[in-house]
Amino acid sequence: EKLARKKPIVINLGFFTERLPIWLLPIAALLAVQQPLLALLLFFLAYAWHGLGAGIIAPAWSDMLARCFPIDRRGWFFGLTAFIGTGIGTAGAVLSAWLLEAFPFPLNFSYTFLIAAVAITVSWGFLALTREPVQGVPESVRQQADQSWGKLGTIIGKDINFRTFLIARLLANLGRMGTGFITVAAIEQWNVSNSMVALFTASMLIGQTAGNLLAGLVADRRGHKVTLELGQWAMAIAFALAWLAPAPEWYYPVFFFMGAGTGIGIVSGVLIVLEFSRPEHRPSYIGLGNTTSGIGSAIAPIIGGFLAVISYRWLFLVSALVSLLALAVMWFNMREPRTHPQFVVGDDPTL
Repeated sequence: EKLARKKPIVINLGFFTERLPIWLLPIAALLAVQQPLLALLLFFLAYAWHGLGAGIIAPAWSDMLARCFPIDRRGWFFGLTAFIGTGIGTAGAVLSAWLLEAFPFPLNFSYTFLIAAVAITVSWGFLALTREPVQGVPESVRQQADQSWGKLGTIIGKDINFRTFLIARLLANLGRMGTGFITVAAIEQWNVSNSMVALFTASMLIGQTAGNLLAGLVADRRGHKVTLELGQWAMAIAFALAWLAPAPEWYYPVFFFMGAGTGIGIVSGVLIVLEFSRPEHRPSYIGLGNTTSGIGSAIAPIIGGFLAVISYRWLFLVSALVSLLALAVMWFNMREPRTHPQFVVGDDPTL
């Protein structure tokens, strides 16, 4: 919050914390045959490094996005670019299916990871061309930033609408506990091929493109609350279908709806946080929103792992029910931040 420009963090720090570790993935794949333990360690180190780096720069990146685009154009911009990017990703999924079949292990995975590393580096190059409007930082905000723990506590304790959103978001991410096990369930139950798994990915990416575009078109006019609710419906339907699935072909709509919910979350889940506060306090809100989301995402696969030991069907059923619970919290208790008066952090006498 103390910085008038966020781009230096996004570009300079982001290259080393978020983009560079992806280049370790093709190396890890090449080591898989000769040194499998080292390959796994390198893979998870790179993946954790990338995730940590993305989390570090996320508040600065989101605030830069808010500065570059007005509130009634953010959804369309973000939705359209995510739609195009995910559409290219769908073609990439088809390419990965061909690579997995055409080349022997581990070259097939190494080539796939190499393409990803090149793409994310090219993405960084275009991001570096962004022109960020400079936004002055009031002295009162500088002083509040020095009391960051008190400020965060005040936001959580007194901004009821934002706290309700955080609870809904935590539940929504917990409801995704079955996401990482759907492919595993299909492989174990029906012994599906690598190429079919790649088509599952393509189905998910098609759903994601639809979710991106839907969120972009609807949110600018009606706000992000309604699109997030649609996303929760999509996730609940996906897990319900996975719970009932009698054959692997059912997993095509499972992945489609899961992709749609994810696509909506990518657009509206990021942009709605920007609307709960005044511009000078956005980084605090973004940090709280992302941390809450990260906690849910970290706990979800652990709970999912325990349920998967019992039964995949139980796991998918619980995932669907928790997703519906998140929807209920959002539907009945949260207000659209565009029409609800903002909580003014500076009015709190403790800061």
